[in-house]
Amino acid sequence: MKTAVIVFPGSNCDRDIAVALEAVTGVKPRMVWHGDADLPADVGLVAVPGGFSYGDYLRSGAIAARSPIMRAVVEQAGKGLPVLGICNGFQVLTEAGLLPGALMRNEGLNFVCRDVALTVETSSSTFTSGYKAGERVSFPVAHHDGNYFADTETLDRLEGEGRVAFRYAESVNGSARNIAGLLNDKGNVLGMMPHPERRIEAAHGGTDGRRLFEGLMEAVSA
Repeated sequence: MKTAVIVFPGSNCDRDIAVALEAVTGVKPRMVWHGDADLPADVGLVAVPGGFSYGDYLRSGAIAARSPIMRAVVEQAGKGLPVLGICNGFQVLTEAGLLPGALMRNEGLNFVCRDVALTVETSSSTFTSGYKAGERVSFPVAHHDGNYFADTETLDRLEGEGRVAFRYAESVNGSARNIAGLLNDKGNVLGMMPHPERRIEAAHGGTDGRRLFEGLMEAVSA
């Protein structure tokens, strides 16, 4: 499967996701500069990486969401292309309107950097088919603005539509209803705060993240 990783000024996890994608797919991803207007042809996944795009000036992800390449990402996502946003990438996806809600400063205003336990809320999406619903997995987090927020009506709708993909097993950052991963209404866009790309080898502490990418590959191929 061909993949693409978007690169913004200030990204610092673009190489992490590129290494993970190459390890799982066997194909080196295309690194796509934020100023490009188009995505490479025939890509099966676009990854929006973590980091501090544009130094998090103005608001995390707000400037990156207006980059030329994000117009192409939004357009292709509307046609069903899988898009994965991790950490700052999750923030970019909300700012671009691909996911509802917003990411706010962590409860207590502290940077959180540690392994966290998550529960898999659904196994019926393209991104979570490699897991079992209710399963507990472990990913690292590293964020200061990971507190997912949405109004009660939106949260109720997201819950009712089964769009919560991952949930923190315990309160990590004050996130509304402990939401750690969120799907769009078509199920082809996933935003998540934890870093699955940092948990793909046993030497890194486990392979829970690798299963996300392997399940995604199988689902896309099918």
